[in-house]
Amino acid sequence: MTDYSDTELGKATRYSDRYDASLLDPIPRARAREQLQSESGPLPDFIGIDLWTGFEVSWLNGDGLPQVVIAEFLLPCTSVNIIESKSFKLYLNSFNQSSYGSLHAVREIMVADLSAVAQGDVEVIFYQLAEYNGFRPITEPDGHCLDQQEIAIDCYTPNADFLQCDQDRKDASACSELLYSHLLRTNCPVTDQPDWASVYISYEGAPIDRAGLLKYLVSFRQHQDFHEQCVEKIYSDIMQRCKPLQLDVYARYMRRGGLDINPWRSSRYSFPPSLRQVRQ
Repeated sequence: MTDYSDTELGKATRYSDRYDASLLDPIPRARAREQLQSESGPLPDFIGIDLWTGFEVSWLNGDGLPQVVIAEFLLPCTSVNIIESKSFKLYLNSFNQSSYGSLHAVREIMVADLSAVAQGDVEVIFYQLAEYNGFRPITEPDGHCLDQQEIAIDCYTPNADFLQCDQDRKDASACSELLYSHLLRTNCPVTDQPDWASVYISYEGAPIDRAGLLKYLVSFRQHQDFHEQCVEKIYSDIMQRCKPLQLDVYARYMRRGGLDINPWRSSRYSFPPSLRQVRQ
């Protein structure tokens, strides 16, 4: 497991309700990617983003009246750093008693701060509460849920050996499908708190064995790593073991402290579909 003991996780918390950009704590993506390469070989090419949703974003207007929005933060997977989630929450809370003349002013400050810490171009989108569901409806895509299979599972650390193609399928030469599971659980690499997610895997190529894929996803249940690295491991393992022609992996993690993190990695599309699931 990658060592993150130098981050703010697990340390005494410094709360502030006055704007403070110094609260943001960067974590280099290279750490986990180097470890993944040492374990599994060269990383496959991918594009994508980390889509963060902030449900507790507030500040004061010029008259002292609180303003609230739902915010989305789009961090490109090419950024040098991810942002440690506890520090991100503390940073957002630091706006609570700070006064700004407009929504645009707040957004511009966040874009500048987050882009500087991530060392990449971060996009920030604000939604009024009444409009958010129209942009991110609660829905399930048209795919196949893996979770009702009657299979025995006794492995709870990642095991890519479960991944294989299903040569008995009628479409064994090539298929295009979306498979998903609501059973993904991983754990924070510092605090060991559980992180719950639904994961969506869309691909084109030889059909992936569904029982093996579910066993593989459940095998993350005791794995410790950040959301972004877990998704990159899933993407890399599927690419290396099943060799699809195209692949998308999207994890919708449940929020903690008013923030959820939804990493998207793809061989073809820069942005994920517009959806969220019922636990979000």
